[in-house]
Amino acid sequence: MKLHQLRYIWEVAKQDLNVSKAAAHLFSSQPGISKQIRLLEEELGLQIFTRRGKHLVEITEAGREILDTSGEILQQVEKIQSLAREYGQEQAGSLSLATTHTQCRYVLPPVIRRFIDKYPEISLHMHQGTPKQISASAAEGAADFAIATEALELYSHLVMLPCYRWNRSILVPKGHPLAQENELTLCNIAKYPIITYTFGFTGRSKLDEAFDAQGLRPRVVLTAADADVIKTYVRLGLGIGIVASMAFDEMIDSDLIALDASDLFESSTTKIGFRRNNYLRSYMYDFIEMFAPHLTRDLVREGLETKSSAEFDRLVEAIELPTL
Repeated sequence: MKLHQLRYIWEVAKQDLNVSKAAAHLFSSQPGISKQIRLLEEELGLQIFTRRGKHLVEITEAGREILDTSGEILQQVEKIQSLAREYGQEQAGSLSLATTHTQCRYVLPPVIRRFIDKYPEISLHMHQGTPKQISASAAEGAADFAIATEALELYSHLVMLPCYRWNRSILVPKGHPLAQENELTLCNIAKYPIITYTFGFTGRSKLDEAFDAQGLRPRVVLTAADADVIKTYVRLGLGIGIVASMAFDEMIDSDLIALDASDLFESSTTKIGFRRNNYLRSYMYDFIEMFAPHLTRDLVREGLETKSSAEFDRLVEAIELPTL
């Protein structure tokens, strides 16, 4: 059994049993990968994949267990390689982040600036996507960290630590009737067409829950994953916008009015996550602390060393979170 054979079966499974795609990703050849998978199956005396002709069509029951163990082995190999880099080239390496547009555009820039100033030799890579894509990127090792707010149930395979709480603002053009109301209420908001986040992005579920609790059915006329897109259509007069308060810039958005809606919606929590078996290099700990100063190296390590989900939950509950 050879390490590259485990890497081949892992990548084939990741590419939905498409050997050609796996070969392209691994800079290998389709016949070479197919041959090595056959050799591994012969050595083990069982099939990892079932076939129809020359095509792989399904992972066998035994194959799934082999793939789970292979993933753990490959993670450990990656951990050894990271250890070697840590001691051989302390200031060199890369950092990959999977997150949403809101984090990339409105929260991360000053953090990235500080990080690059301190670690100019570290290359940074951003992956924007849906919560499912973000989760998959971190779980599969394509990203070191996942930064997310919505659909946190997708991240159960990652260690997710809370970073900060945030809430929402209603964006309207200057002179809009809603800005003249004595009191901002959900009922008043629901009278107007709404432009907000696509479901599954940037705390959208908290928004829907608030309206549902009062039996209101707001008319959402347009959704987007990008707060800048939402603001564009508010400017066109298509509706009022509901966005994360951090997405409003008084200078850039001086033609709009932001109405604080933090009393109307339950706050959301943004978290940063990574694989439990990951080896975190010194600069990775530093990035976490730059992004969320309360997540010190000692606290992150304490989270990694918890023995049960209940113990981890108690640790998280004791953390006092800032609000953006």
